[in-house]
Amino acid sequence: DVSTLINNADLAMYRAKASLTQDVCFYEADMDQAVRARRRVTQALREALENERFELHYQVQASVETGKATGYEVLLRWKNDEGRYISPADFIPVAEENGLILPIGEWVLRQACRQAAAWDEPHRIAVNLSPVQLSHVDLPRLVHQILLETGLSPSRLELEITETAMITDMARTTHVLRQLKALGVTIAMDDFGTGYSSLSTLKAFPFDKIKLDRSFMTELDGEAPQSRAIIRAVLTIGESLSIPVLAEGVETAEQLAFLRAQGCNEVQGYLLGRPQPEADALNHGAAWIDLQETATAA
Repeated sequence: DVSTLINNADLAMYRAKASLTQDVCFYEADMDQAVRARRRVTQALREALENERFELHYQVQASVETGKATGYEVLLRWKNDEGRYISPADFIPVAEENGLILPIGEWVLRQACRQAAAWDEPHRIAVNLSPVQLSHVDLPRLVHQILLETGLSPSRLELEITETAMITDMARTTHVLRQLKALGVTIAMDDFGTGYSSLSTLKAFPFDKIKLDRSFMTELDGEAPQSRAIIRAVLTIGESLSIPVLAEGVETAEQLAFLRAQGCNEVQGYLLGRPQPEADALNHGAAWIDLQETATAA
């Protein structure tokens, strides 16, 4: 019938627009299946938001020099009805597409600030911002409101953005980031080294931290000279611009030793601890400090 024909043609059109290699795209049944799957995820996300089924996990970040915990990255977790965690890679893109990332992101920010404000130690928390959130005009006002509500010191909140989030509209984004910095929060550039214009992005805005992408750590294990050279170059850039560098994805003592020798400031990864619920993460962070102190004494 006409309605089905138009619907199928519409699905093929959107697939063709999204493809970089196909000039012509024909309708296939799996397109309907993909649309239905996204609708199911969208409905489940709405229900999870309404019923507060999301969780926050924390991954420790530590000083390379002292081994002491410097902060925790906040990571969103969602458990389905069967008790299985759903990968953020499966639901975050859907939430960004349908706009649900705005209320979900607000929940994450408010919950993280509320929890951190009650900690005994004034550790910093790092919260990721979606490009959709960053483009929203009310973001600085929302962050200010949440800081006032929760009583968290602005200096303890670090907002992480990717280069991709900036390059769509550099002027607008830098204006929003300057408003956020004026509140007293810090801004970190996430996944550094994976974009096309990382250096020009650094030039456009005075970031407070550079987070070196985890892919460079993976390649270190293969004695890749290119990765080692890039890590050294990024650390040199950070030092010359007085921007501390945090290396993500540190999983082995050998990687940590290399970063320490090269003057890296902070590290994060499975070697220190996996993302965990709040209480477990804080206890694990304290254990990591003890381990480092023991190793140093030995």
